[in-house]
Amino acid sequence: MTLTQLRYLVAIADAGLNITLAAERVHATQPGLSKLLKQLEDELGFQLFHRKGRSLDSITHAGSHVLERARTILAEATNIRSIAANLRNESHGTLRVATTHTQARFALPGAVAALNRQYPQVSVHLLPSTDGDVIGLLEGGHVDLAIVSTSGTAPPGNGIALPAYRWNRIVVVPEHHALAQLERPPTLDELAAHPLVSYDSSLKPTSSLARAFHAANLHPQIAMTASDADLIKTYVRAGLGIGVLAEMASAPGDADLRVLSADHLFAPCTTWIVLRKESVLREYALEFIGLFAPHLERRAVSRVLAGGGGATHWPAVPHWRERVVEV
Repeated sequence: MTLTQLRYLVAIADAGLNITLAAERVHATQPGLSKLLKQLEDELGFQLFHRKGRSLDSITHAGSHVLERARTILAEATNIRSIAANLRNESHGTLRVATTHTQARFALPGAVAALNRQYPQVSVHLLPSTDGDVIGLLEGGHVDLAIVSTSGTAPPGNGIALPAYRWNRIVVVPEHHALAQLERPPTLDELAAHPLVSYDSSLKPTSSLARAFHAANLHPQIAMTASDADLIKTYVRAGLGIGVLAEMASAPGDADLRVLSADHLFAPCTTWIVLRKESVLREYALEFIGLFAPHLERRAVSRVLAGGGGATHWPAVPHWRERVVEV
């Protein structure tokens, strides 16, 4: 049994049992991956997957147990490599971050640029994904950390969630829109009278946007959703409706749009940095966390990771408008 076999096993599971896709992700050939999987099954003495013809249909009961242990072994192998690299004071490597399009586009550039100045040999790979996929990428071992937002408590899952900053929603409308002529912030009733364009997550019952309208017994028309804030603004300009966005998504190039406050309408949200429990981070990963969320002190983060639990008393979490990040 080898780490490569276990890595291929996990890749197949994470690719939805699509061997072709799994082979692409691990930079292997499909026949080579299938051969190593067969060798692993022969060594173990049972099948890891149910098959239909030449395709994999589902994971066997025994296979699910092996898969769980394989993930643990691969995570520990990664930890050992990180420990060794830190002890050698290596300043090169790769930082993989799963996050949403809004965070990648508007919140992360300053911290990534600052990290690049301090660690020019570190390559940063951002994986912009939907809210629902971000945590899965972390738990599957595909990234070193995840950055995701919620409108309530910490995101679900087994990771350690560190609060990075708080933020509110804004409403964006074309400059000649009726709501732009108001001399006060709009009400929920006024928003509900127009088609809305917002994030995919706004359709979830747990969204603070959905909860606010539900509490007021209002049922607005959702004309369109997207995961990309720039796309939402594009379709607001096209006249599909009024946009409801994270305030970070307001940019200097949006001079043709009017930004209206929605602080009084929707509950604030929190952006979290999520880490795998008991993971060993490279020094540059800890530095990145400090650059993105300066109130998260490095030794405290390392202590929480070593203990595998969450901290209950982080310093006051700054609001987006108060946040200071080196650029």
